[in-house]
Amino acid sequence: MTTDSEGHGAADWLQDRLLHGLLGLMLALPYRWRVPLAGAAMSRIVAPLAGYRRRVRENLALVRPDLPEAEVRRLMRAVPENAGRTLIEIYSGAAFTTRVARMPITGPGLAALDAAKVAGRPVVLVSGHFGNYDAGRAGLIARGYTVGALYRPMRNAFFNAHYVAAMRSIGEPMFPRGKAGLADMVRFLRGGGMLAMLVDQHFYSGAPLRFFGRRAMTALSAAEMALRYGADLVPFYGIRNPDGLSFRIEVEAPIPPGTPEEMTQALNNSLEARVRANMEQWFWVHRRWKGSPDPEDEATG
Repeated sequence: MTTDSEGHGAADWLQDRLLHGLLGLMLALPYRWRVPLAGAAMSRIVAPLAGYRRRVRENLALVRPDLPEAEVRRLMRAVPENAGRTLIEIYSGAAFTTRVARMPITGPGLAALDAAKVAGRPVVLVSGHFGNYDAGRAGLIARGYTVGALYRPMRNAFFNAHYVAAMRSIGEPMFPRGKAGLADMVRFLRGGGMLAMLVDQHFYSGAPLRFFGRRAMTALSAAEMALRYGADLVPFYGIRNPDGLSFRIEVEAPIPPGTPEEMTQALNNSLEARVRANMEQWFWVHRRWKGSPDPEDEATG
């Protein structure tokens, strides 16, 4: 569900061919081998070359300077490993969704989803780049819910084409951010659909809310849509289990109505609690805290 759009040059094409070829080789392997192998490749090869390890260290130094050096080094390896596993899982289509369909869905928000489904009331489901963000969507679809997804197109249009196709194989409909998908998305929500989206990236025109004790520009769109269309606003997560292959899907209670800022801060708080409990499962590579320092910022540790 994350994907920013420019770049159509030779460098993008070459990068896409290399990544697509690597994904193709891994997809030829049995599922139980390809997932850990993709995690290892991302952690040991891609992450050092792409600067991911350095970015993880910088973000942790900003908001968790209390962490011991050994833990920082562990996260520098484990964060990209989780990202690599997530990527190959999304590309695994039916092999992934069949497994997720057997995994438990729990949490106080599950009853709210059932009630909304019966009433034909829309739901805005919100997660972050945590665990496998498409495991929750796949699990709910397997349970009989109609769950669409709002995504941000990637800068590399070549890669974006097959990445979106991979996400479509997990479930439809899919709506790109911006004018292109707006009308269809509105119709979907007004018809009682459930829309999944991620709100944990820096958003230039967002609100200066808090995440890990520091100012983080955050999109208000999820809360604004929930208020506009009378939808429940529900945090949900696909949390990776210690075996690295299975998940538990947890649906939290709906966020109470309030101002968009209050509701979105509650979403930030929900995600932060999940990340603190499973630090390696959030994508610490994002430039989440861009911009000039806020004098009120404090690392909360």
